[in-house]
Amino acid sequence: MKMKAAVMTQVGKPVEIREVELAEPKAHEVLVKILATAVCHSDLNTLEDPTTPIPQVLGHEGAGQVVSVGPYVTTCKPGDYVTLSWVPYCGTCAYCRAGKFSLCESAFGPMFGGTLMDGTTRMTLDGGPCYHSSLLSTFAEYTVVPEMSCIKIPDEMPMAQACMIGCGVATGYGAAVRAAQVTPGSSVAIFGIGGVGANAIQGARIAGASTIIACDIKDDNLAQASRFGATHTINTGKVADVPAAVKELTDGLGAEYVIDCTGNTKVGSIAWQCGRKGSTTVVIGAYPADGQLVLPSGSFHRVAKVLKGSFYGDVNPFNDFPRIAKLYLEGKYDLDSLIIERIKLEDINRVFDIFRDPKGKNMGRYVVEF
Repeated sequence: MKMKAAVMTQVGKPVEIREVELAEPKAHEVLVKILATAVCHSDLNTLEDPTTPIPQVLGHEGAGQVVSVGPYVTTCKPGDYVTLSWVPYCGTCAYCRAGKFSLCESAFGPMFGGTLMDGTTRMTLDGGPCYHSSLLSTFAEYTVVPEMSCIKIPDEMPMAQACMIGCGVATGYGAAVRAAQVTPGSSVAIFGIGGVGANAIQGARIAGASTIIACDIKDDNLAQASRFGATHTINTGKVADVPAAVKELTDGLGAEYVIDCTGNTKVGSIAWQCGRKGSTTVVIGAYPADGQLVLPSGSFHRVAKVLKGSFYGDVNPFNDFPRIAKLYLEGKYDLDSLIIERIKLEDINRVFDIFRDPKGKNMGRYVVEF
């Protein structure tokens, strides 16, 4: 079938709206009509990465309706509404058997190769292969994805809100609920209040934290943090001693849980110092490959603090995506406020320009609706 898609044809250059040919799904694959897809900063990272296979249809935060399925698909059926997970897991490797689904390695070879799980593509452009982004390629009218990427959600779930669950929402929520395992009545400091940080705040609130401190350099982001559940805010660009400011809000001890969503190692070091003895610091932001995280070594063994990296918030999509959707439908989780703007597919390059601007709006998502 022919479809309209946003295609990366050159590294760092504007994506092109092109007509792409899409093949039928294979045995363990699903054809999905994309109804909404969010634009994530990771899409810009892919666009600017010289190792990205091109041409490639970008996008990895999508939701839509199942059109058809391969003969061995069991996760969904035609007509189902689904949110897509960009980290399908195999269920049989050592990590999956241990219940650590976010650590499954099965998807990463195909992901970096721009293919589906069998190492081939379902898309062609101008007679040649067109590659997949994160096994999903949601910047298109239709897509073929692995069955383990399809998580059924309630029919009444609006698609613009549903698509965001697949990446930023689940990652932030999971950072608090799954990775940090925030406890009722506890204190949490969250660094980087963008699309992921806002959901880490919501996850901490859902988990029952009584003190939630939002830390960022943007006053606008901090002004919005309270609607998601923050009880206090700190502009880290204006405070000389951030750990001292956090301690002042937590009985002089520091936070019991700290979540770093920034991807900045200097912030990571400060975040670690904001935790009290016995605290857990979760790093959810992607640090640069050539960076160094420097922590104070004095009395390191005596403070009994945990530093934990978390990928995808440690979520299990088949459990956590429906739970977030249910919380939203019950009025307990705010997805509406995360929609910065509803846009058309042709507007994606404008969003990428906003992402390149340090002052651009990043607390939430720009959502393409088809």
